[in-house]
Amino acid sequence: MLPHLRAAGVRVSTIKHAHHGLDLDRPGKDSFRHRQAGAQEVLVVGGQRWALLRETPEGSPGLRALAARLAPVDLVLVEGFKAEDFPRIEVWRAAAGKTPLWPDTPGIVAVATDADLPGCPLPILPLNDPARVAAWIVAFMARP
Repeated sequence: MLPHLRAAGVRVSTIKHAHHGLDLDRPGKDSFRHRQAGAQEVLVVGGQRWALLRETPEGSPGLRALAARLAPVDLVLVEGFKAEDFPRIEVWRAAAGKTPLWPDTPGIVAVATDADLPGCPLPILPLNDPARVAAWIVAFMARP
């Protein structure tokens, strides 16, 4: 998806929710020792990227607060954050054996799937055709 969106001229960032703990550094590294010693934030800088690690003992901030920390872009793709209301495309695979979210979850604007969804009033996108999904997203973004 990202290469197709980028080819269409869309500036994209992503936010992914990790349902387990998140630790980007390892014991023995200076950044790890800084956090263990009590630093609230550690900024790790390399030649082509940097990462800010922030301790949040009070819990993770909400999606909107996290998105506000990103540099300005045209689109933020989000994975997770099911409890938050924002325009989303549900990715639904019949083989996963789970019930689709679209009937009861606000904010779903389309469903990307590899199965038929009779009765679904939303646009159905071909899950295995990222170019078509990206084209739909670009068209959706252009709506008034």
